[in-house]
Amino acid sequence: MENSTATTEQKNKQRFIQILALVIAIGVTVGVALLPIDWRQLDWEHIKIYGYPGLFVVTLLSDATVLIPFPGLAVVFLAGGFLNPILIGVVSGLGSALGELIGYLAGYGGRAVIENQKAYPRLERWMQRNGILTIFFLSVIPNPLFDMAGIMAGVLKMPAWKFLTACWVGKFIKFGLIAFAGGASLDFIKPYLGLA
Repeated sequence: MENSTATTEQKNKQRFIQILALVIAIGVTVGVALLPIDWRQLDWEHIKIYGYPGLFVVTLLSDATVLIPFPGLAVVFLAGGFLNPILIGVVSGLGSALGELIGYLAGYGGRAVIENQKAYPRLERWMQRNGILTIFFLSVIPNPLFDMAGIMAGVLKMPAWKFLTACWVGKFIKFGLIAFAGGASLDFIKPYLGLA
């Protein structure tokens, strides 16, 4: 009888944690979406003023929203014109990886969030076979599947530190390359962006 009670308590505790994770994920996504920020007004001077801390916040917010696009990549591209691309990769990768924890928490809270998506069965197989490598490769490439992969990592209860490490390394590479591209091409495209 005691064993049955302990098992029921463990299940209740686990369910509470899952519901709490899902509520946090939804709350952060809605909260960020409702922020009174007009991203169209974000210009070159704002990026210069806020520098690395600004990049951290923008990429954190950009990836803290599950399935809602924010302009993190564009800001990193522009910042590559005047900040160190390697440091941009480090800072933006960290902000982005921490932001991706929201999707991970949504998945930890319940698989119903994504199981009706067309790509779900294939992504689930990839994650079960090569979870860390899947997270790494999907975080290097700008693509719409990463939110689902982050959610899947939570669904499959991948340890958070493994998820964060694979995600950060991949995002570091992605943002570093985007910053290098921005730095190399901004002189050419500044006149077209009204930045000259």
